[in-house]
Amino acid sequence: MIDNIKNSPNYRWYVLATVAVGTFMATLDGSIVNVALPTISHQLNSNLSTLQWVVTAYLLTITSLLPVFGRLADLMGRKKVFGYGFLVFILGSALCGLAQNIWFLVATRVVQALGAAMLMSNSPAIITAIFPPKERGKALGLTGTVVALGSLTGPALGGILIKLAGWRSIFYINVPIGLLGFAAVLLVLPKDVPNKEKEPFDYLGALSFTIGMIFLLLGITNGEDWGWSSLPVLMSIIIGIILLILFILTERKVTHPMINLSLFRNRPFLIGNLAGGLSFIAMFANNMILPFYLQGVLNYDPAQAGMLLMIFPITMAIAAPISGNASDKFGPVFLTTTGLTITGVGLLYFSTLSASASFYHIIPGAILTGLGAGMFQSPNNSSVMSSVPPQKLGVAGGINSLVRNLGMVIGIAWSVSLFDALGGVAAPNPSQIDAFMSAYHYVMLVAMAIALTAAVISFNRKSYAKAQ
Repeated sequence: MIDNIKNSPNYRWYVLATVAVGTFMATLDGSIVNVALPTISHQLNSNLSTLQWVVTAYLLTITSLLPVFGRLADLMGRKKVFGYGFLVFILGSALCGLAQNIWFLVATRVVQALGAAMLMSNSPAIITAIFPPKERGKALGLTGTVVALGSLTGPALGGILIKLAGWRSIFYINVPIGLLGFAAVLLVLPKDVPNKEKEPFDYLGALSFTIGMIFLLLGITNGEDWGWSSLPVLMSIIIGIILLILFILTERKVTHPMINLSLFRNRPFLIGNLAGGLSFIAMFANNMILPFYLQGVLNYDPAQAGMLLMIFPITMAIAAPISGNASDKFGPVFLTTTGLTITGVGLLYFSTLSASASFYHIIPGAILTGLGAGMFQSPNNSSVMSSVPPQKLGVAGGINSLVRNLGMVIGIAWSVSLFDALGGVAAPNPSQIDAFMSAYHYVMLVAMAIALTAAVISFNRKSYAKAQ
C-alpha cells in the first residue's frame, strides 16, 4: 500500500493532503478556543485577566518558536519534526482537556503550541519541496484555503461541541484528528534525506531569539491592558529588543546560524515577507474592531454577526487556490499588488459605513477584503518559498509563518490602541456612537494606507525564474 501511494503519479497531492491535516488542526484550534472562554472562566473560576493567558500563552509560544523548529527541520528532517509535531499537539490537547485549574490549562496550552509550531513551520517547506514550480502556487493556494476553512469551522464547531459535550471536548477533538495526521505522516511523507554536512545547531541564537520574541510580544499584546507607559510593558519591550539585537549580532558571527541573514538580501524573500507582514497588520485592524461595530453599534445578535464575519474567510477560501494557480502561469507581481490594492479598497469601504448601515451594506467590504487577501497570500507565499535553496526551506517557512503571526499581533495592538486613543469604546451607549464611528473610520483609513504601502512594496519585487 505504501509503495502504491509513493509510486502514484498523484503522490504530491497525497503529501498536500497530509500537510493539510496538520494545518487544519492548528488553525482550527486557534479559533475554536475563543468561543469557549466564557464557559472555561465560569467552570474554572477564572477572571478575565488570567483567562487571557489561555490565548496569549499559545500565541507567544508559536510565534517565538517558528524559525527555531524550521531550522531544526532543515537539520533533522522535515518528516521527523512534522510527525513529532502531531504527537506533541495530541499530548497537549489531551492534557488541556484534563485541566482542573486555569494555570494547568495555560501550561498545557504551551505544550499544545509547541506541537502547533512544529507543524506550522514545516508545512510550506514540505509543499515547496515536493511540488514543481509550475504547480507550487496552486498547492500553496489550496493550503491557504485550508487555513481559511480551519478558522471558519472553529467557532461553529466549538459552539456545537460545547453544547453537546462541554468545553473539554474542543481539545479532545484534536486527538483523533492528530492520530489520523500522524498515521498519514508515516505512510505518505517522503523519507528525510540526511544532511551530509553535520551542521551544529545554533543554541545561543535560538535562545536569544525565542526569549527576545516572548518579551517583545508580551509587551505588545499587553500594552493596551497594562498601559503603554507602564513599567512592565516598557521593560518587556526593551528587554525583547536588546535580546533580538544580540540575536542579530550572534547570527552574523557564527558559522552555521539559526537564521542565515543573507536570506534577507534575496529581494523576493525580503519583499514578500515585508509585504506579507504589512498585509496582516492592515487586515487584523478590521478583524479586531468589526465585531464590536456589528454588535455594539448595529445591535446584531451573535448569529447575525457570525454570518457576516464568515464572508471574509469564505471569499478568501475561494480566491486563494485560483490566485495560486494563476501565479504559476503569470508570476506573483500583478496578483500580489492587485490583491493588496483590493484589500485597501475594501478597508476604504469600511471607513464609509454609517451607524445605521443595513446588513447588506457590510457584505461588499467583507467580499473585497476577503478577495484581496486570497489574491495576495498564495502568490506571495509561492514567491517567498521559491526564492530560497532547498536546504533552507524549513527556516524560510518558519520565518514566513512568523511574519504572519507578528502581523496579527501588531495589527490588533495598534488598532485597539489608536481606537481607544480616539475615544472609541467597545460597547458604546447611544451618546458614544458618534465617537465610536469616528474612531473606527480613522483606524480603517490608516489600515488602508498600510495595505496600499504594502502594494507599492510588493510591486517592486523581482520575478523569480520559472525554471527553479
